[in-house]
Amino acid sequence: MAAFVVTCPCCRGRLTIDPALEAVIAHEAPPRPRSGVGLDEALSSLAGQAAKRAQLFKEQLKAEQSKGKVLDRMFQEGLKKAKDDPGKPINPMELD
Repeated sequence: MAAFVVTCPCCRGRLTIDPALEAVIAHEAPPRPRSGVGLDEALSSLAGQAAKRAQLFKEQLKAEQSKGKVLDRMFQEGLKKAKDDPGKPINPMELD
């Protein structure tokens, strides 16, 4: 008996099956689908993504530079709140 070729309905790959061995003896990968995007469009998309990354980097850099001030302000607010409430804080381990 000769080997026969079967096309996979899901991925369109081709399997060569030997009936005597009852096994797949060869596999051809399915053809890669084309994206439909031209080279010019892909380059402009990459340039747009690069600009977006640069903008996000600038925003994160600005946030990181002011992070110390924000943390200091949060600490001062917590300290002020602790001074205003002189009672003993609740221990979460004792709530059971």
